[in-house]
Amino acid sequence: MMEEVVVVIVGGGPAGLATAACLNRLFIPNIVLERDDCHAPLWRKRTYDRLNLHLGKEFCALPHMPFPDGTPTFVPRVCFMQSASLENDGRWRILVKDTTCDGSEVYVATFLVVATGENGEGFIPKIIGLDNFQGEYMHSNRYLNGREWYGKNVLVVGCGNSGMEIAYDLSNWGANTSIVIRNEVHVVTREMVLVAMHLLKFLQVELVDELVVFLSRMKYGNLSKYGLSRPKEGPFSLKVKTGRSPTIDVGCIDKIKKGEIKVFPAVYSIKEDKMIQFEDGREECFDVIIFATGYKSNVLNWLKDYKHMFNEDGMPKKSNPNHWKGENGIYCAGFSSQGLMGISYDAKHISDDISLALSSKEIPSTFAPLNLVDD
Repeated sequence: MMEEVVVVIVGGGPAGLATAACLNRLFIPNIVLERDDCHAPLWRKRTYDRLNLHLGKEFCALPHMPFPDGTPTFVPRVCFMQSASLENDGRWRILVKDTTCDGSEVYVATFLVVATGENGEGFIPKIIGLDNFQGEYMHSNRYLNGREWYGKNVLVVGCGNSGMEIAYDLSNWGANTSIVIRNEVHVVTREMVLVAMHLLKFLQVELVDELVVFLSRMKYGNLSKYGLSRPKEGPFSLKVKTGRSPTIDVGCIDKIKKGEIKVFPAVYSIKEDKMIQFEDGREECFDVIIFATGYKSNVLNWLKDYKHMFNEDGMPKKSNPNHWKGENGIYCAGFSSQGLMGISYDAKHISDDISLALSSKEIPSTFAPLNLVDD
């Protein structure tokens, strides 16, 4: 089966849904392709139970859908694609596997929106001996809660928001919890970030950074003796430059100070059985390793003619804020490292640009809103 459509959106997460919503408002026909059996699968199926949004809801709403009145400030959490390539006529040909009937479909589109985002696949670093580890190891996208690991020795690798919060959760479930903190990190509270986000509308980022670092020092004191050190550059300057967010503490720091969560430097190797050796020479046995080590793009797995927009890492060649538009009718949403705010920005600009491109062309007069599969 082959179907012609104006816009194909690859990915049914927040970026894909936001882009579809903006296109729908402009009456531009589009179809969203999602490899999973529900929309927003990362949020619905591969996040831990206690997860809340770390930014206030006013900074996380998607286009044309603000959070309802009464929603908490920090909102709680309540492969189909085989190939896509550019044809000689300048349109995109997308070959799709339909897992419901073990068949395939072909879509031919004028525009292709890559909305699989930066978090396409969980990233687990290469560690000497990991393949021979006799315990259990997983990426954090498989972690729900620590119920099954009461009394077990669990190591969390990574000190970002997921790593810190998972370590805190494991400790609350009675696991003997340790965390690897390899990099310098800014530790803040949700309230600090909320204030900073409002101030950034009026003040330079350097001034906001100074305030937030001051508040962090007042709150947490000198954390270097616990294995945490602050970067020299401010938290929001780093966010703009690298996309790396400050770590929002939900209680993990207090447990580290009390010795309830132990801190280790980077893992050097896994020696034998369950013994892990760290870069400072310490060795300890662990039953479970949870890698909160981020994600990587999976664009290169399916997009054949990726060089019209993406580099060899599956990330946009252009830097933010011009990253969202490529050549020959290809766009991307959710690749700016700016969270849901960045997704909203991308979706609006992509839909407006497609509308402008179509303004001189004849498009189908009938338009059916997108139907999504729910679980």
